[in-house]
Amino acid sequence: MNVFVAGASGTIGIPLVRHLVAAGHHVTALTRSPDKREALRRLGASAVVANALDRDALVSAVAGARPTHVIHQLTALPKGAPRRASDIEATNRLRIDGTRHLLQAAITIHVRRFIVGSFAPLTGSNFAKTQDAAAAAVRSMETQVLDATRQGLIEGVVLRYGMFYGPDVPSTAALLERVRKRRLPVVRGDAGQLPVIHIEDAVRATVLALDAAPAGSTYEIVDDHPASMTEIVTTLAKYAESPPPRRVPAWLPRLVAPYLARMTTIHMPLSNARAKAELGWAPKYPTLQEGLADMFRRAA
Repeated sequence: MNVFVAGASGTIGIPLVRHLVAAGHHVTALTRSPDKREALRRLGASAVVANALDRDALVSAVAGARPTHVIHQLTALPKGAPRRASDIEATNRLRIDGTRHLLQAAITIHVRRFIVGSFAPLTGSNFAKTQDAAAAAVRSMETQVLDATRQGLIEGVVLRYGMFYGPDVPSTAALLERVRKRRLPVVRGDAGQLPVIHIEDAVRATVLALDAAPAGSTYEIVDDHPASMTEIVTTLAKYAESPPPRRVPAWLPRLVAPYLARMTTIHMPLSNARAKAELGWAPKYPTLQEGLADMFRRAA
């Protein structure tokens, strides 16, 4: 295959490019940062630089690569994960306008398949209701791709990833640093159920979707079991051999860290059954505990 990866220098972009190249595909890797072009070339990809919000530049980049498949992983999130609504404003624009530009470019040159990486926590639940702009941007991104598919313009597939974790995931590294310094408390009575996915499992599902997914499909790419923020923090502390996190009442994070507080209210047990049945995929790490245990074993 000739695969164009938009957002190739991001959290999932880098391991995805590495996996695609290792599988023998020709990969064109798009980044908006000239400084990251050489690193993508070292992975074995052809690297191009363009801002997805610049329609003409993006159209030119896609047309020059002439891919058969496009994978949309465009985000502009802070390395330590977003902590406030303003941290995802740039990503919102990419999910609305960047999707429009990338999809139009792909349709114009008759790309066969268009895979879009979505974000499961913003497709429903209390979190989506309290993050109106972010949820609207995700709905726009998914709707654009699925509408184009229904019109017969392209074969679109939506992958709704859980929250990424694992080695080389910036948000995991940021959480771990805060856990080691006991700067990340847990909320008493946290009954949240967050969809999560190990980065390696997300990559494998994405590669399988290039061929196996029927056009117009939507999949939840998540672990077999959701995890609460308390489980995430206490598991990190356990394997890092750090002191247990402090426990605080629920009202305190609502005052000082509202974004984090909302994470404890998400109750979103999703199902990966369709991805297993149709993609022939199963997570190597069915639970967060197994994934983090392996991450710390590798680092030892």
